[in-house]
Amino acid sequence: MKKIAIGCIALVVILTLVWVGAVAAADKFPSKRITYNICFNPGGESDITARFQEQALKKALGVDISINYKIGGGGALCWSELVQTKPDGYTIAGHNLPHIALQPLEMGNAGYKTLDLKNIYMFESTPNLLMVRSDSPYKTLKEFIDAAKKLPAGVFTVGGSGTSSANDLGTTMLSKAAGIQLTYIPFGGTGSAVPALLGGHVTALMSYSTMGVQYKGKFRALAIASEERMEVLSDVPTFKEQGYDIVEGAYRGVAAPPGTPDEIVKILADAFEKVMKDPEVKKKMDQNAFKTEFMGPEASLALVKKKMVEYEIIMKELGRIKK
Repeated sequence: MKKIAIGCIALVVILTLVWVGAVAAADKFPSKRITYNICFNPGGESDITARFQEQALKKALGVDISINYKIGGGGALCWSELVQTKPDGYTIAGHNLPHIALQPLEMGNAGYKTLDLKNIYMFESTPNLLMVRSDSPYKTLKEFIDAAKKLPAGVFTVGGSGTSSANDLGTTMLSKAAGIQLTYIPFGGTGSAVPALLGGHVTALMSYSTMGVQYKGKFRALAIASEERMEVLSDVPTFKEQGYDIVEGAYRGVAAPPGTPDEIVKILADAFEKVMKDPEVKKKMDQNAFKTEFMGPEASLALVKKKMVEYEIIMKELGRIKK
C-alpha cells in the first residue's frame, strides 16, 4: 500500500511539473521568430492572405514571422511534415478545407489525418469560380457546356489548385450536374494554374473568386459557386442562377502540430483574431474577393468535423470513394 501511495504522489508531482512547464512556456511565448508555412505555390490564395497578414501579425505577436513554402501533393507534403513537427508553437502552417478532409478520405494514406492538425484559426473563404480566357469563344456557362457536349469526352480540360481540393471537387460536380466529362488538371497551387490558362494549355480554370478580381481583363468568369453573387464580382452569375445546384469553395486558416499546448494555441488564435479585424487587412481582403471569417480553435474544429461528414457523403455520391 505504501508503494502505491508513493507511486501516486510521484505521478501527481510529475503531472504538476508538466502543467507548470506548459504554463511557463505559454507565459513567455512567443520569444523568437515563428515560421508560417504555406502549403502551395507563391501567388495563390494562401500566400496572398499570409502576405496581407504578415506585418499585422508581427505587431500582434511581437516577433518576426518567416513565411516559407512547403510545396507538394496539393498541400499533403506540408501537412504531413507539420504533424511531425515539434509542438511548441514556433512552426505553424496554413490549412484548407476541403483539402485536409478530402486527401485522407481519397488517398487512404495522405501522410496525416485530418484531426491531427490542431486548429488555431479559420480566417477566410473563397467560392469556386469557373473562368476562361477573355478571348475564348465561350461567353456563357451554357455555351461552355454545349460545346463540351459536342466534343469527345475529356477533351475539355479544366485546371485547378491541387488534387482532392475545392477546385477538383467543383469540376467533378459540374461534370455530373451538366452531364459532361471534363478532364481536371491539377497544379501546385492557383499561382501555377493561372499561367496554364494564360498560355492556352487548358480550356478553363476552376479557380477562386480572388482570381476573378486579379485577372478581370484577361479572364472571363462564367459562374461562381456561391449561394448569392459576390458584391465585388456582381456581374458574375452563380451556378444556381444558371440551373446547376453547385455551391463549393475553400476555407482557409492556420494549424499547429498535434500536442501544441492549448495556452499557446490561444495566444496564436488571439493574434490572428486581432489581425483579421485590422482595418487595413480587412480592406485588402474585401477588395480581393476574400470572405473574411472569424473562427477560433473551437469554432474551426467544429467546422472541420461538420465538413468531414458532408464531404464524405458528396464523394460517395460522386463515386470518388466507395460507399
